[in-house]
Amino acid sequence: MLYALAEWLRQYASGFNVFSYLTLRAVLGVLTALMISLLAGPRVIRFLHALKYGQVVRSDGPQTHLKKTGTPTMGGVLILGSIVVSTLLWADLESRFVWFALFVTVSFGIVGFFDDWLKIKRHSSNGLSAKQKYLWLSLAGLLVSTLIFLTAQQPVETTLILPWFKHVGIPLGAMFILWSYFVIVGASNAVNLTDGLDGLAIMPTVLVASALGVFAYVTGNVKIAEYLVFPYIPGVGELVVFCSAIAGAGLGFLWFNTYPAEVFMGDVGALSLGAALGVVAVLVRQEIVLAIMGGVFVAETLSVALQVGYFKYSHGKRIFRMAPIHHHFELKGWPEPRIIVRFWIITLILVLVGLSTLKVR
Repeated sequence: MLYALAEWLRQYASGFNVFSYLTLRAVLGVLTALMISLLAGPRVIRFLHALKYGQVVRSDGPQTHLKKTGTPTMGGVLILGSIVVSTLLWADLESRFVWFALFVTVSFGIVGFFDDWLKIKRHSSNGLSAKQKYLWLSLAGLLVSTLIFLTAQQPVETTLILPWFKHVGIPLGAMFILWSYFVIVGASNAVNLTDGLDGLAIMPTVLVASALGVFAYVTGNVKIAEYLVFPYIPGVGELVVFCSAIAGAGLGFLWFNTYPAEVFMGDVGALSLGAALGVVAVLVRQEIVLAIMGGVFVAETLSVALQVGYFKYSHGKRIFRMAPIHHHFELKGWPEPRIIVRFWIITLILVLVGLSTLKVR
């Protein structure tokens, strides 16, 4: 909105040309989302306290988590609101890519909101059933995947790009819809599974979103894309603003979510953030790089799948003491802050590996 206003004012004052630069609007996106989170955070926390929207801790989880019972949850509404407002203010709203990203983030957030609300209403760790949650997430994921496919303007927008290789891609055709759906819904659930310790999920999300913003900038800039032998997709650079908003909102939320947390993001935050990362990766054609940079999310998801599968077919035996894997380390005696910071360090390393694909091709 402010970007549109600046564009209109350009005809009267050349100084407003500065707002046409994506780099400036990305910085403004970070700062706007950050300030909204920091300023609104205490009010949101007090509001959640007043409503008694406290966390319901699983009785079969680590016993150290029982002390977290009652900590306000659904703090993801703070993240979601900060992202949406910042993006609407500074992004070019004529870009279809921006609207795809916003739709996915908000729709997945709505599903997460109802899941959290039911948990609080029932005073239970069970919200929407697995089938209900999967149904609504699938509908949203399939809808946006279909729209992306139908509005694609060039073949590269539906081609699977392989990192570290020049001019290597796999045309997906209509299979792009299923592939994109898998990436978006998979990323959403992966972040949700990771969100089990104070600050564990939000910092990796900030790091991965920031890196995806770099890929969006490169993919949307014809000169840089040509130089780095990257696919050029006109208009996708506007996702830099969206990614910067995620980073700003995430950092602001971390101020209150760091150990010991004053508020939890809940499913409304985790599901929407994961889906946001997934849809950006799809739009900038870097799904494989997302899996590399989000290796912590992937490991958390695989630990659950392996644990469930092995438990079922080995008649009650376990690979890990508890899944997701961060609980395994808790039960081994690792202090919660140690697990959190080490997972952050691993994510930073993986993000750097992912960024290396910009040049090593």
